[in-house]
Amino acid sequence: MRVFVALIGILFSLVACAQEATPTYEEGKEYTEIAEPVRTDDADKIEVREMFAYTCGHCFRFDPLFHEWREKQGDDVNVVQTPVVWAKQMEPYARAFYTAKALGVLEDSHMDLFNALHIQKARILNVEDFAEFYSQYGVDKDKFTKTFESFGIDSQLRQGDAKARAYGISGTPELVVDGRYRVSASGAGGHHEMLQVTDYLVEKIRAEKN
Repeated sequence: MRVFVALIGILFSLVACAQEATPTYEEGKEYTEIAEPVRTDDADKIEVREMFAYTCGHCFRFDPLFHEWREKQGDDVNVVQTPVVWAKQMEPYARAFYTAKALGVLEDSHMDLFNALHIQKARILNVEDFAEFYSQYGVDKDKFTKTFESFGIDSQLRQGDAKARAYGISGTPELVVDGRYRVSASGAGGHHEMLQVTDYLVEKIRAEKN
């Protein structure tokens, strides 16, 4: 009998520990529900979109964490990034992001541009500066410039701005989960916590889909 009681006690302890180990978050505190959900790029997947700016020091510190988190996601999660343009002087950096993506050098250059701006304090301000920077990845300067100033990049800028407005982005970095929830460092409690809350929301949506 004593053995049985002891086993029951152990079982309840394990259940309690499991419950404590599973975090729960509350809408309006750790994350915000977007009033009007925004259409995602792929309706068949759970979208996690990082809203960021190359000029943002918080984004610079968050990016390695986000990259590591992205590598761990399943095939049903679509991770994307969108540069935010708060002011006219931020536009060239957003154009550089879309141009690097169009020319196939974004993965190689993304963190390097962050490092150049925030560690090396490089002055990269206009299309000539960016063309010089991306030339180290084998990109022809004239081709870079033409792409940078193209209608296609203009269109992506407008789409990115429309998404930022629809999400109600108020700072960077912020994560938007499936066009329905917004997660910020101030609400979640920090950069690591942002990713924990995002994991919670991804699982929540995954359960709803199943």
